[in-house]
Amino acid sequence: MIDTNILLRCVNEPDAISKDVKNIIDDPENFIYVSSVSIQEIFMLMQEKKLKVKQWQKPIDVIGYIRHELFFVIKYVQEEHLITFAKLMPVEKHNDPFDRMIIAQALTEKIPLISSDSKFPKYKKFGLEFIYNR
Repeated sequence: MIDTNILLRCVNEPDAISKDVKNIIDDPENFIYVSSVSIQEIFMLMQEKKLKVKQWQKPIDVIGYIRHELFFVIKYVQEEHLITFAKLMPVEKHNDPFDRMIIAQALTEKIPLISSDSKFPKYKKFGLEFIYNR
């Protein structure tokens, strides 16, 4: 699963993705998941005019681009993810609910999470398999 920042780098700044992470993303044997929470976060940023991506004229364009251009799989939030989220305590200096929901999804599904967020490794103590992008 990739975090929102990795998704945005795939679209806007592919050179900001490390070689190791690029190899994971480009490997046809791997399913690359994007949380529906990341899409919600992008919608909000676009609507607030805090994010502009030339490939996306309107927020709804994000979904088609993820599916048909990047060939990533959207992972929608399910009840079991919400249960994990409810039990997941924020780590020191990390209160972002979007991030914690994405982490909860990765924990529940037992899939690695790729991010450039330096706070994510602190969730390894909860069982998160984490891959850091420089």
